[in-house]
Amino acid sequence: MSKPYDATSKDLIETDPAGWVSFLGCPVDSSAVSLVDADVSTVTAEADKVIRVELPSPWILHLEIQASGDPLLDRRLLRYNALLHHRHGLPVASVAVLLRSSADARSLSGAMDIRPPIGTGWTFRYDVLRVWERSPTEFLDGPVGLIPFAPLAKVRRADLPELVEKLDERIRSESNRALRFKLWTASYVLMGLRYRQALIESLLSGVLQMEESVTYQAIVRKGLQQGLQQGLQQGLLQEARKFLVLVAKPKLGSPGQSVTTAIESIADVSRLEALASKIDTSSSWDELLKPE
Repeated sequence: MSKPYDATSKDLIETDPAGWVSFLGCPVDSSAVSLVDADVSTVTAEADKVIRVELPSPWILHLEIQASGDPLLDRRLLRYNALLHHRHGLPVASVAVLLRSSADARSLSGAMDIRPPIGTGWTFRYDVLRVWERSPTEFLDGPVGLIPFAPLAKVRRADLPELVEKLDERIRSESNRALRFKLWTASYVLMGLRYRQALIESLLSGVLQMEESVTYQAIVRKGLQQGLQQGLQQGLLQEARKFLVLVAKPKLGSPGQSVTTAIESIADVSRLEALASKIDTSSSWDELLKPE
């Protein structure tokens, strides 16, 4: 089963592949990019995401998302780069996207020297995006698919409430309801890489409680119902449970231990979807969880 951050990051790339190409230095229209099959090996090795850029001189962007250290990451980048070049016959740009400092290593210099005992040797070059070193403004004001990475950028804990407010403003500016829910869910999952659960829930609960719009609450409920099923398919069951509690808490209050235990025991898609649809008509956790 894939890790939550992994599935979330890949989903965000699928949401806005042109945004990633543009963010990395090659402004391009969405019509000029397409996601391609990332499978590059007959032994089940899989690159995270591969984007084909259809410019006058086509090329391939290979993104590898990392939240933990991998001493062989540069070798994997070289492997995927060579296999993708072989498969597509196009230049390939490989980028390691490091989500937190624990994923960093001295060896990730952007250049891997190949020096055999004979011949002149050569150097494999790649790019490294260290999210925690970038300004959160780059993500907040950047392409839509990168908005949820803002809390992982160079931000102090004391500045988090203001950052979340700006995150809320940017996400609410997106007109597509399903997209708005996806961005909030991704933000919630990715923040878990850096911050404690209690802090995350405090910050995001405040946003939900401040927003009194009936339309917004409908978006959350509808999005939760759709997002739960998608999340389960991607290995996000635990995050879906937590987010269900977070969304229901403003109406039903904090769940007790028995309620928490009951929610943790749920592993059925249809059951979680049914709970999501009942939040608006339930007056208590007991009523929400009552068997039908």
